[in-house]
Amino acid sequence: MLQAIGLTSSPRRDLPPAVDDLTFEARPGSVTALLGAPGAGKSTALRLMLELEPGRGVTYFRGRPLHRVAHPAREIGVLLGDVPGHPARTVRGQLKLVCAAAGVPASRADELLDVVGLAPLRDERLGSLSLGTDRRLGLAVALLGDPHTLLLDEPSAELSPREKSWLHGLLRAHAGQGGTVLYTTEDPKEAARVSDRVVTLDEGRLVADQDTASFARTRLRPRVAVRTPHAARLADALSREARAGRRSVEVVAEAGSLLTVYGSSCPEIGETAFRHGVLVHQLADEIGDTGPGPGPAPSSASGSAPGSAPVFAPPSGSVPGPAPAPEARAEVRTEVRTEVRAEGRAEIRRGSRTDGPALLPAPLPGRPARSPLRPVRYELRRMFGVRTAPLIMVAVLLASVALAVPLGRTGGTPLPGLLAAWPAILPLPPAVLGAGLLGALSFGDEFRHPTLAGARGTVPRRLALLLAKLAVTAGTALLLALLAVLADGAVLRLVYGADAVPVPDNWVSLGAGWAGLAVGCAWAGLLGAGVFRIAIAGMAAVVAVPTLVVPLLQKAFAGPSTRSVAGLPGRLRDMAWPVWPHQADQWLTATFRLAAQPVAAALTLSLSALLCAYLLTGLRRRARW
Repeated sequence: MLQAIGLTSSPRRDLPPAVDDLTFEARPGSVTALLGAPGAGKSTALRLMLELEPGRGVTYFRGRPLHRVAHPAREIGVLLGDVPGHPARTVRGQLKLVCAAAGVPASRADELLDVVGLAPLRDERLGSLSLGTDRRLGLAVALLGDPHTLLLDEPSAELSPREKSWLHGLLRAHAGQGGTVLYTTEDPKEAARVSDRVVTLDEGRLVADQDTASFARTRLRPRVAVRTPHAARLADALSREARAGRRSVEVVAEAGSLLTVYGSSCPEIGETAFRHGVLVHQLADEIGDTGPGPGPAPSSASGSAPGSAPVFAPPSGSVPGPAPAPEARAEVRTEVRTEVRAEGRAEIRRGSRTDGPALLPAPLPGRPARSPLRPVRYELRRMFGVRTAPLIMVAVLLASVALAVPLGRTGGTPLPGLLAAWPAILPLPPAVLGAGLLGALSFGDEFRHPTLAGARGTVPRRLALLLAKLAVTAGTALLLALLAVLADGAVLRLVYGADAVPVPDNWVSLGAGWAGLAVGCAWAGLLGAGVFRIAIAGMAAVVAVPTLVVPLLQKAFAGPSTRSVAGLPGRLRDMAWPVWPHQADQWLTATFRLAAQPVAAALTLSLSALLCAYLLTGLRRRARW
């Protein structure tokens, strides 16, 4: 059961809160519609339930608030608008990415593709999907963790009737298996047709919380459905007689031969049709009806003349007949809904024998396994699931080679700068700038195209994710730095001969410094983008190290020094409890000498500041939640 208690959004400037003291519940085994006009606060209410909006109130999912749910993906499935994913990622790659984030087997992605009917489109890019296909993928993402509760924001908006029918069948199937479904809609007819309970909002406040029969009887506009092969003639006759009698009658031409008439009654319309010689196939009062049915009326009602008295029809189609009393109508709707649920459950039970895909996937066998590799798998799929990272690496290698050849021709560049393709006019070499860009995209691109916009916690945005991102970006930076040196060295040897690139004696220290510079800049870009949630901020943090932080440190330590750190390795040896070999002194000395370089010191200082800022912003967001 979902229980929302006192949901209130933060007040806006000179405006009332979008949601004000909203309290309702959605029961398991039923579909609940959150109904309201645009701007009524429906989407804000869902975001308050998911703790994505600041405000007051609490939402319990089967008795637990969201922050107490151990595995949110196994409890809540969310669809808020379009599928939140990188446009260049494939359909199958997106589902596998969410599988890694939610801790479910990767085979679940193929199973969900079959369920939602997207198996033939598994290699399509997200940016090329149609609206209906995108909505099916969003539902696959929501169902990936086998959740008990579905929260859907306008899932049927702008869909075709066929797509809506499929969506409504899936929602009813999920509720038929004991799940809880809460979705928002602006269409009262859809709410009356699909849901078991309707919660109506107006300007952020609760207006009504009713079962479907009561909602259809008290809040929907009564109308008469007329099906005739001469729809235009009858519509014109009804409009002319209404104007002559000064009555407010509205005639709406629906699809095919159906007319929906507001402000009139079956006897009046039947008499008008009789006077004008118009054949009427169906004539029925409707309150909360679904509109035109998918096929012709039953044979017992077809061809009935005006004034005949066939029986009342279920919501799936309009059958001519007098409108029953409100109590009788409610009973008929209840019986029909029970039959629909029974049929839905029967179809689920025999899902393997139906012609189309099963309505729901098979339940997951158990809870997701806790593994330290889970965030690493997620990050690897996120980084290499699109062509951005490989293209950046190729562009960096080409730029590095293009700079190394003219630098080697002049002969004025030292060997380390020559292998790194680092001219004096650039603040950093191309390989290091590329590593910083990959680090900045690791967080900035994720916030731009998040894997899951609805449920905090499904993507592990905690220390485990940060460590995974640090490890993956460090490995990528080291690989890029090594490839750049090898490519530059090979091209220089090819162009200028083997003597142009001799192997230096201190290649170990040079390699360590080069690796540290690449990894440090990659981490600076990662943390900068993580703090400000935009990739350009990460690149600004990378470029600020040589252009801003290094000059400040040089100015700060430009004065005379009265003390020296000479002998520090020996003093550390005396303080340490274990005894290390004397060769370690040389490594310590080399490490301190490397850290004392201006760029290294500036990079260390920048990384420390960015890490503290990242942790502080994370703690502040957690306290707000």
